[in-house]
Amino acid sequence: MTYTIAQVRAKSAAKLSGLLSADKAAAEALIDFAYACGVPIVITQGLRTIAEQDGLYAQGRTKPGQIVTNARGGYSYHNFSVAIDFALLLPNGGVSWDTKRDGDGDGIADWDEVVAQAKRIGWDWGGDWRTFTDLPHFEMTFGLSTADYRAGKRPTQAQLDAVIARVKGLYEEADEMTATEKAEFKALQETVAKQAETIATLEGKTKMTAIPSWATQACVNAKAAGFIDTTADGSYDFYRMITLLDRAGLFVKKGGAI
Repeated sequence: MTYTIAQVRAKSAAKLSGLLSADKAAAEALIDFAYACGVPIVITQGLRTIAEQDGLYAQGRTKPGQIVTNARGGYSYHNFSVAIDFALLLPNGGVSWDTKRDGDGDGIADWDEVVAQAKRIGWDWGGDWRTFTDLPHFEMTFGLSTADYRAGKRPTQAQLDAVIARVKGLYEEADEMTATEKAEFKALQETVAKQAETIATLEGKTKMTAIPSWATQACVNAKAAGFIDTTADGSYDFYRMITLLDRAGLFVKKGGAI
């Protein structure tokens, strides 16, 4: 199954609802930027209540199971809406914590791609901890300890606004073409311009009474992209050239939109 970004976002919405505004924005950005890298993820944990934290702490101690945390209730950043856990979202709808998985086949472990995007956004990663590393864990604590949070301290509005502004800036950067992309696009435009001259020559040849079925979509794409004014009364060679150019991707604008 191939997920849309809307589907991926929806799977994490409930877990993000209890986060602080800045952490929520940063978590949403992580989902989006990981998806843009070809790695869909799901947020498996956001806000965790004190009671839930105590229950996890008891696991492997006074309750069956494996020890999964060293933090009692009130001693985890999850208890104060400034931490998240994630997992890789699999095509079959399941999740994975396989840190070596390369689901998008780009030669880079999906987990590492997510961590790189998280750090770029400003998350601190539990995998960097010296003791009891927590690979699925990210936190954005604004310089406050759990003791500070227990005492009632919270990030200032200025701190929250700064993170939100940073996230907005990262989205804006993602929308801009790099210098290399601009050069490639310019070269593509020049190529298309030359091919347009060839098309104009072909248009003067013997006309066909109907567009061949195999050329219909190519003609639609060429006209939508603004490279021809009409698709009617073309020659066989004209339709053949249009189809070849369409298959080469020359009628697709930057970003994949016709």
